Amino acid sequence: MFRTLSLTGLGLLSLISTQHSHAEWQAPPAEKHALYTIGQAAQPARIEADITRLVGFGTRHTLSDTQSQQRGIGASRRWIEAEFKRISKACGNCLEVITVADTVSGPRIPEPTEVVNVIAIQRGTSDPNRVVLMAGDIDSRVSDVLDAESDSPGANDNASGVAGTLEAARILSQYTFNGTLVYAALSGEEQGLYGGKILAEYAKLQQWHITAVLNNDMIGNISGINGVIDNRTARVFSEGTRATETEAEAKLRRFTGGEVDSPSRNLARYIKKVGEQYVPNLSVMMIYRLDRFGRGGHHRPFNEAGFPGVRIMEAWEHYDRQHQDLRTENGTAYGDTLSGVNFPYAAKLTNLNAVTLAALAWAPAPPAEVKISGQVSAHTHLSWAQPKGRAAKALAGYKVYWRLTTDAEWRHSRYVGKVNEFTLNNIVIDNYYFGVAAVGKDGTESPVVFPGPAGAF
Repeated sequence: MFRTLSLTGLGLLSLISTQHSHAEWQAPPAEKHALYTIGQAAQPARIEADITRLVGFGTRHTLSDTQSQQRGIGASRRWIEAEFKRISKACGNCLEVITVADTVSGPRIPEPTEVVNVIAIQRGTSDPNRVVLMAGDIDSRVSDVLDAESDSPGANDNASGVAGTLEAARILSQYTFNGTLVYAALSGEEQGLYGGKILAEYAKLQQWHITAVLNNDMIGNISGINGVIDNRTARVFSEGTRATETEAEAKLRRFTGGEVDSPSRNLARYIKKVGEQYVPNLSVMMIYRLDRFGRGGHHRPFNEAGFPGVRIMEAWEHYDRQHQDLRTENGTAYGDTLSGVNFPYAAKLTNLNAVTLAALAWAPAPPAEVKISGQVSAHTHLSWAQPKGRAAKALAGYKVYWRLTTDAEWRHSRYVGKVNEFTLNNIVIDNYYFGVAAVGKDGTESPVVFPGPAGAF
C-alpha cells in the first residue's frame, strides 16, 4: 500500500510505503502535559538557599579540608549527601544515595587524594538499566589552581550546577519513570575532571546503559564580559563525532555521513526541542563543539567512555568572576560571589534539565541497530531492532526523521507505527540525513538515532 506525503518546504510530493494500513495503529499524542508542569517547577528561592549554603563552606577546593564540619570539600559533600537523603525521605525513600570515590594524583593533585562523588539514584520501573544523568561540580578554585586555603566561593562555578541538580531531584522524585535517573555531584573537576572519570568507570562496572549525561557547569550568570545581559538563552555544547570511534567506523562515516550526528549531537537537538516547547521564555543555542574553545568540562570523561553527553550552561560568561582571587582592582571586583548569580535564570536552566531528564526517562529507549540503504535508488530504506520484554512496555511505535544535510535540526518526520522497517519512496538518500526515534504511548520520544555506528546510542 502506498500513501502520499506532502513535504512542506521541499516543493515535492513523495510516496511513502507502509507495511500496515492506517486503521491498524493510532498515532500517540503530540505532547505530554506533565512536562509543562515540570518545565516551570524549579523554585529560585530554593536554588538561592542551596548556592548560599555551598558558598558558606568558604572553599570547596578538591585539596581543602575534609575533616571540618564547617569549611572545605569534606563538609560540602557531606551536606550534599544529607540533602539528597532529605529529598529521598520526602518521596518515601525513592532515592538510593551513595558515594563513588577513588584516590588519584596528577599535575594538579601533587599528593594522592581521595576524590568523592555524591550520587542519588532514582530507579526506573520497567527499564532500570537505561540511565539518564544530570551532574554539577562540587569543587571551586581561585587564581592558583593549587590554592586550597583561600576563600573560593564558587557561587556560579559551580554551586549553581549542584543546586540545579538538587532541585531537579526534588522535582522529579515526585514522579515515577520507566528509565533510571541519576543525580550526581562530582568532585575534582578543576583539578583534571577526575570525578567524571571515576563515575564513568563506575557506570561501566554497573553495566549502566547511559543514554544521556547533562553536565551543568555555570548556569547562573546572565551578564557577559562583553556587556550583554541575557536571561533567556542557554548553550548546549556537544561533540560532533564520537570520541570512541574506531578507524573502521571513521572510514565508513567518511562515505556515509554522520560528522554532525553523534548521539551527543542528537541529544543536543533533543534538549533544544523539548526545552523550547516546555520551558517558558527559553531559547537553546546549540554549539557544535565539545566545549568552549580550548577548554573542558565534566561531560568529556563520559564521552571518552563512550556515553552520550553534553554541557549545559549560560550563554554569556563573565571571566572576571571565574577562577579569580577575591579582590578589587581599579574599581573592578573580581571573584565568583553570590552577587554574580541570577537565581531565576538558574531555575530556568534547571527546568531545562528537568524536562529533558523526564522526557528521556518516560520515553522508550532510542532505537538500536538502525540501518539505512538506498544508494543508486529513488527510495531510502531504514530498519531497526525492536526492544523486548519490560523495556518495550512504554513503546507505541517509531517516527522516521529526515532533513537537508545543511539543516541544523530535524525538519521532517513521519510516524510509522510499531514496525521495524520503513521505506521512503522518492526520497533520494544522497540529498538528506535520516534518523529514527522511538515513540512512547504517552507521546514522549527518544532522541533521533542516525544510522550506523556514527549515531548509535
